[in-house]
Amino acid sequence: MPPKLDRAQVVDAALRLLDETGLDGLTLRRIATELDVKAPALYWHFANKQALLDEMATEMLRRMSAGPVGVPASWQEAIVLTCRTLRGALLGYRDGAKVFSGTRLTDYGHSEGQQALLAAFHRAGFELADAVLVLTTAYAFTIGFVIEEQAVHPVPGERAHGYDPDRRAAAIGPGHPLAAAASQELFGDFERRFERGLAIVVAGAEVSLRPASPPQEPSGPSTPLAP
Repeated sequence: MPPKLDRAQVVDAALRLLDETGLDGLTLRRIATELDVKAPALYWHFANKQALLDEMATEMLRRMSAGPVGVPASWQEAIVLTCRTLRGALLGYRDGAKVFSGTRLTDYGHSEGQQALLAAFHRAGFELADAVLVLTTAYAFTIGFVIEEQAVHPVPGERAHGYDPDRRAAAIGPGHPLAAAASQELFGDFERRFERGLAIVVAGAEVSLRPASPPQEPSGPSTPLAP
């Protein structure tokens, strides 16, 4: 008998439930209940939870990348806009960064956007290996930052137990004043800290890897990247 539901329905239900249960509480059995089917029906589409997480992450990326692919004006803009967009998308789901981290994308729909990003680096004269290094470093910073951010604020506007900066500072006490004072920085003002961290990544790439001058472009009209 063919399955009564498709992969897209399963993934959509999983993403909806994620906000309710968090990643630890998201099970195939819970998703099956949401869809009013028996749990074995899900195995038509996903062999295990990791396979489902891979498809969830891919769908998150599809939604994030929906619409025309723009051409970044510079490699710096490519980094900043990509990381800001990624952070915003991950924060749209409870445990979004944990879901996205370490998963394997199930299709290559992201390749057009990746081409546009790498082209911005190519125009500036970066070797491909260096461009990939910069982008993956910025990506790792963003994923790690949002994982920590969502640990403190698993639900927007709510602070998880154990992440109170004043309580942490008091528990550390006056014997370690710098560690105590760091509590406010560790658990607060994530927007400012993200932007400053992103600026550090850009500045580091500027100093460490950017070529002295970009390669000469061939003369004549050029073909823009497809939107």
